[in-house]
Amino acid sequence: MAKETKNILVNSIHDKQLQVFASQYISGRLIDIGCGKKPYEELLSPLVTEHVGVDHQDSFHDKSNVDIFGSAYEIPVEDESFDSAISTAVLEHLEEPELALRECYRVLKPGGYAIYSIPFIWHIHEAPRDFFRYSKFGIEYLFNKTGFEIIEIKPLSGFWVTFGQLFVYYIYRFNRGPLRWLHIIDIIGLSIQGFVYLINKIDKTEQWTWMYMVVAKKP
Repeated sequence: MAKETKNILVNSIHDKQLQVFASQYISGRLIDIGCGKKPYEELLSPLVTEHVGVDHQDSFHDKSNVDIFGSAYEIPVEDESFDSAISTAVLEHLEEPELALRECYRVLKPGGYAIYSIPFIWHIHEAPRDFFRYSKFGIEYLFNKTGFEIIEIKPLSGFWVTFGQLFVYYIYRFNRGPLRWLHIIDIIGLSIQGFVYLINKIDKTEQWTWMYMVVAKKP
């Protein structure tokens, strides 16, 4: 239960925004860079003709849905092979983010769109492969430098969702023994997430967002 509930709020916010952007910009042949378990295959299937997942052999995630083994720096396909691209919460795990964006640019057709989700305020995860956090201005710099035209940079939350969700992650450190058996931490975590979700509707101080979602176009 704990694994399913501790981050239900941010996952829900992220996936709803991904659905909105994907319905506007994703079509044709899609490359999913750092696909992991390919969790968005069902969500995106009505929009695309093919959903190709690429990941590396040493990925922390289940690799059973990976279609192509490679890296974000070297995807073993021809230039301009895809109509659209997604990469969700991957860029922070790459030592050379500029090279990864250049590779995405290479495999996209002219006029193709890429959707990236990129964390700003978030805890260390998947250590030791966790290298960077990105402000809006850092995102603009990297995408512009690599040739992309930025369509939109969307902050996914305000202060309350970010720090409420981080607090929930913190208290799950104590989720053991009777607290785990009685699901006390689960109940507290869900209550906090519900509370901050409601406050976030009133107060959206977006400079405290936990994550941005970016839509970029290859001219």
